[in-house]
Amino acid sequence: MMLIGHMFKQILSRKPRVTVALILAFTLTCILQSCKKSRSDLGTILYTETGNKVFKNVENDAFAEVFKKTLKEQQSGFAYPKLINAFYEKNGYEPALILQHVKGKELQVLLSYFDKAADHGLTPELFKAKEYKELTDQLYDKTKVKTTDEAYQEIARLELLAANSLIRYSNALQYGVVSPKRIYANYYTDTKRPDSIAVNRVFAIKDLKVYLDSIQPKTEQYVALQKVLKEGTAAPGMSAAETQKILKVNLERLRWKNKPEDDKYVIVNIADYRLDVMEKGKSVLNMKVCVGEGRNKDFSDNIQEYDENDLKKDRPFSRETPQLNSMIHSVQVNPVWNIPESIATKEISKSASEDKFYLSNHNIDVFEKGKIVEDPETIDWSAADVGKKYQFKQRPGEDNSLGKIKFLFNNQSAVYLHDTPAKAAFNQSMRAVSHGCVRLEKPLDFAHALFGDGAKFEQIKKQMSDTVAVATNISLPAKVPVYLTYVTSWVDPSGSVQMRKDVYGLDIVLFTYLQKTGAI
Repeated sequence: MMLIGHMFKQILSRKPRVTVALILAFTLTCILQSCKKSRSDLGTILYTETGNKVFKNVENDAFAEVFKKTLKEQQSGFAYPKLINAFYEKNGYEPALILQHVKGKELQVLLSYFDKAADHGLTPELFKAKEYKELTDQLYDKTKVKTTDEAYQEIARLELLAANSLIRYSNALQYGVVSPKRIYANYYTDTKRPDSIAVNRVFAIKDLKVYLDSIQPKTEQYVALQKVLKEGTAAPGMSAAETQKILKVNLERLRWKNKPEDDKYVIVNIADYRLDVMEKGKSVLNMKVCVGEGRNKDFSDNIQEYDENDLKKDRPFSRETPQLNSMIHSVQVNPVWNIPESIATKEISKSASEDKFYLSNHNIDVFEKGKIVEDPETIDWSAADVGKKYQFKQRPGEDNSLGKIKFLFNNQSAVYLHDTPAKAAFNQSMRAVSHGCVRLEKPLDFAHALFGDGAKFEQIKKQMSDTVAVATNISLPAKVPVYLTYVTSWVDPSGSVQMRKDVYGLDIVLFTYLQKTGAI
């Protein structure tokens, strides 16, 4: 400060024009120096924590050059190469994680978590645990690194491995290893995936153990499935190995950020053929449902026999009920069934060609460009485009395929929840029998759970019992979230492990992708 004061005195004693110029130059120099990011003394820090004298000779600028080269060579193996590159470029190619966590051998804390990856149904090698142990052991052994060049290589490799493995572990536990939207063709549920903020957060961690403890999944269902996985026992009718695989794919599903957070919602487990109305975490209504027919309905496929080389893209059967979330906004009592083009082409036209009374007996009207076709017998049922050229609608009534009521929610698959005249299917154990919509065992009870007591529910109850069926739309007072999901293993409130058949083959698809990523 005395030196700066002396310099100002000298400047102020000169001529005004020169004085102003010098003041500006001096100020600019001070600003630039204060804005320049201070660099840590990398060599001193590493020597202090490891006792290896070689690290005394480490220079920041020389290391930065080696680090840049190593970064370029290894980035193809990174989970997020652009984000990792951007971080280190912005921070002057300093080994941020090593500098932050080298003290007290904190870097080795990661190993204890990687080694317990099996508790999550994952393999430690997904996070390169063996290589990470070798590099950290070398770092803390003061005899292993013998030259400055070795030191630069060692620090660069360890820093990048720590960054990539920590990001992978952090994301795997908080978001899941794979994105369901990438592996399933029939998946439309809002699912949060890691973004740049989530990735960069690992570089700001102050205490590794505190952070890693905080990201462990702690939901009751997840912890219960983990316990079953550790026990290693076989579920009824399955081998222990097959049971383990089913548990692993369902632990992955539980890691996906796609779970309901509302106080009240409707959830359909496709694989269990059941619907629950949930309020404040408890089921207030449970019923059987029928769902769309699946590709694996005879269960001829299983995870052990699946050929992963055949998996280029998930290929769902055309009638499978999609996984989605939406909001139930209204009902139609005594609904009209707008028959989908695929059903009109493959089924209705065939039945109409074989029986000229089929359409009238089933209350089906045929339309062409919005106008009713008065005499459907004039239609050429053998034409390939019959389902596209004509529109088919089934009038309300006792034999309407949608029964007495349907529950509507926006979705791109044109599916909904509805009543059905085909009640016998609810007595079957395998209820994947529909064209994709979800048939309800107790539709009136479901309406009451959504609407509650009041005029609207009384109107619904009356019109569902009317002998003259008139289609009527009734909006919900408050929209209710609905989730169509697919879960094949869970622990019920009594503590019993529940397993369901993989009727859509979605366990097979997920397990195959987890294998391909090296996660299991």
